[in-house]
Amino acid sequence: MTEELPPGGVPMTEAEAVARWTTAWTPAEVADRLAGVSAPWCVAGGWAVDLFRGRQTRPHGDLEIAVPAAHFPEIRARFPGFAFDIVSSGHLWEEPAPEVWDLTHQTWLRDPATGEFLLDVFREPHDGPTWICRRDPSIRLPYAEVVRRTPDGIPYLAPELVLLFKAKADRPKDRHDFTGALPLLDDTRRRTLATLLARVHPGHAWLAQLAV
Repeated sequence: MTEELPPGGVPMTEAEAVARWTTAWTPAEVADRLAGVSAPWCVAGGWAVDLFRGRQTRPHGDLEIAVPAAHFPEIRARFPGFAFDIVSSGHLWEEPAPEVWDLTHQTWLRDPATGEFLLDVFREPHDGPTWICRRDPSIRLPYAEVVRRTPDGIPYLAPELVLLFKAKADRPKDRHDFTGALPLLDDTRRRTLATLLARVHPGHAWLAQLAV
């Protein structure tokens, strides 16, 4: 999957996007809507770290979930009456053409009645039951190792993988998630994060803390 910018997108500023993310669903709400699907979906981003920690530790402007790209139609079918828009590089595509789907991975569910965005769906690369990292396709893991679950059954991306993605931007909220999750990572998860981080982002500042 490439990130070449497809034709036809409308520019959208960060402020414009934030203004339309005021009523995002919670992980529990989405889990209820997706109950029984066969796709190995999981909560991603900051919410995934909070699910790992067992409580909400900060405000979340949106809710992200990840799903194998081939299983997206199954997810989409659970939301009749809603629209799915494509977003990439500060552009938005409503009713995107097929080539737009092929060149992007990020999909925002929109309430047509209000224009509000409610859910961010990442259509992830995979090889059958094997998860493939978008940042480095050589990183491949079975979904059984990638998806974890809360005690009440909400699936979330393994914290070491969430933090690997968060390391690129290293914003204040990403550092909050890293420092909050770090004491809860066992030795195996620490080693995995350190190994992957050194491969994808050599010399990253978080590596020093993982070595302690």
